[in-house]
Amino acid sequence: MFWLKLVKDLIAIFREGQTPRQVAGGFALGSIVGLSPMLTLQGLAVWLVILVLDVNLAAALMALTVCSLCAYLFDPIFHWLGYQILVNIEGLRSFWTTLYNAPIAPLTRFNNTVVMGSLVVALILALPIYFGSKHLVIAYRKTIGARVEKSKVYQIIKHSALVQWYTKIRDLGA
Repeated sequence: MFWLKLVKDLIAIFREGQTPRQVAGGFALGSIVGLSPMLTLQGLAVWLVILVLDVNLAAALMALTVCSLCAYLFDPIFHWLGYQILVNIEGLRSFWTTLYNAPIAPLTRFNNTVVMGSLVVALILALPIYFGSKHLVIAYRKTIGARVEKSKVYQIIKHSALVQWYTKIRDLGA
């Protein structure tokens, strides 16, 4: 049921009345939170940005879920990249030492190699995720959505007993 709900929610996000920029902003910011650890100062800052800006919260939560599930697979890469940034770049060593001795900076957990690597990767991927999801939302609303709804697979799933049962149970609470 989880995957069925995930696909349904994704389609609902693409159909919603919010602009493609708002949906793409939600995906990009949610991916930053999903790829990097949430319980850090920068994670809380990104959550604050999500709540202050007019972005699609459902898209942010969807990206957070998907990226969080995938982030564990990339932890060895995040560790390697974080190690390179924190240890092997000579010019930054004094900066990291000064930052570590600052009063609030250790709350970012920047000195953890996985945190550093995942944050750098998340920030690098934020722009491609934004523009890619914006393009995907526009394409879905123009052409793909109508094709998906006319497809036999969509019709079979929509009229299946499982989906009908799920819809009845869901609507009982409303």
